[in-house]
Amino acid sequence: MKETTVPVHSDEVMETSTGLDHRKLLMWMFLASECFFFGTLLATYLVYRNKSLVGPFPEEIFDIPVTSVSTFVLLTSSLAMVLALAAIRRGDQRGAKVWLFTTAILGLTFLGFQGFEFYEFGNHERVMPCTPGLQVEECLMGATEYPEPYGLTPRTNVFGSTFFTLTGFHGAHVTVGVIWLLSLWIMALRGELPQRENLKVELAGLYWHFVDIVWIVIFTVVYLLGG
Repeated sequence: MKETTVPVHSDEVMETSTGLDHRKLLMWMFLASECFFFGTLLATYLVYRNKSLVGPFPEEIFDIPVTSVSTFVLLTSSLAMVLALAAIRRGDQRGAKVWLFTTAILGLTFLGFQGFEFYEFGNHERVMPCTPGLQVEECLMGATEYPEPYGLTPRTNVFGSTFFTLTGFHGAHVTVGVIWLLSLWIMALRGELPQRENLKVELAGLYWHFVDIVWIVIFTVVYLLGG
């Protein structure tokens, strides 16, 4: 009797003993390890938060309104990610393209805010009073005050080192997420992201939501409470 074999398609769901697709299980394991990673960075920041001997200090350079806007942008991107996943699940290719691209653009906007913030921190100045005998051009010309460089870099003090390490790694994770989203968007444009491949978008969504949640914690602890 001749035996027949049934071909296995590459898009067939491969479940583990937990009932989850193996790719989703691996993503959850990866995100769990990332929780420990960011938890360690945040704990280090908190331990050394008030240990800087020289400024600038958080309350002197943080611009909470600007950071609040960038936070809102990143949170809005999570909504766009939800809409992208909903669109691909119902077979709405146009909607999936629009919302994947929107999520990526919002992520890039957040990175733009972060780059602007880093630049402002590095070029921050403070106003100092002119005192008798001070050999500063502004004071010699009769001014009563003069600007003094007072920027923050990773080498300035302990606060700068821990702050830039924490927020810098988060920015790197956002960058990876944006590249991932743009890759999915290009696949959708080429017709390579059909409805049955919605797990690919779901995995990207899990990663993106995790990055957003981490930022909420950083914004609350570092900016709102620390500043």
